[in-house]
Amino acid sequence: MVSTEQIAELFVSVADTLVDDFDLVDFLHDLTDHVASITGATAVGLLLADNDGHLHYMASSSQAAKHLELLQLQYDEGPCLDCFNSRAPVIVDDLEAAVDRWPTFGARAIELDVHSVHAFPMRLRDTCLGALNVFGDEQFDFAPADVKIVQAMADIATISILQERAVSSADHLTEQLQGALNSRVVLEQAKGMVARRLDISVDEAFRVIRAQAHGNQSRLVDLASDIVTGRVAIAHT
Repeated sequence: MVSTEQIAELFVSVADTLVDDFDLVDFLHDLTDHVASITGATAVGLLLADNDGHLHYMASSSQAAKHLELLQLQYDEGPCLDCFNSRAPVIVDDLEAAVDRWPTFGARAIELDVHSVHAFPMRLRDTCLGALNVFGDEQFDFAPADVKIVQAMADIATISILQERAVSSADHLTEQLQGALNSRVVLEQAKGMVARRLDISVDEAFRVIRAQAHGNQSRLVDLASDIVTGRVAIAHT
């Protein structure tokens, strides 16, 4: 299932995490896009834990993936939560056969045409920062080799977070993660404002914001903050 031809693109993206102005939020969105492309998944989402160990939505390949992640948080059940708590992959090729495991989330996900769910912990030794979720619109068998590849991508994201700004202490790490979660709120506000202003979908609004950030070589979160405060007005690109 995994396309090895596209894996190289992910490692090029990872190399960018070594620069001084590394944009964590943008990187995590890139990661979900890469995982969706490489696996052929319908949607990919990512949850990160705050200082108190509570999971929050952080990034996704689409609004559909965001919705599925928020459903898990709303109902306090689902593969991402089990994965984070157990620090082990959760592989469910047929969601209908496992609906008893997550009665509320499972039923809602099936209604949304999700039929397979796979979650991978973002961990390094005893540290678990969150979980990466892969959703499919059909039942499919995640081969053991594919599980290892996607887990490796989740591990890459974990290492990228840990090494940003040369993290050397737990206090710095938790402060950094909280900053990323705060940045997510600003970005969501900016996406909504651009979507309303340009009369486009939220997914398209995010693509417009990212395109301008990349074009101006500015950090995604900095541009989002400028949009929210009215310092920058976004037009179609």
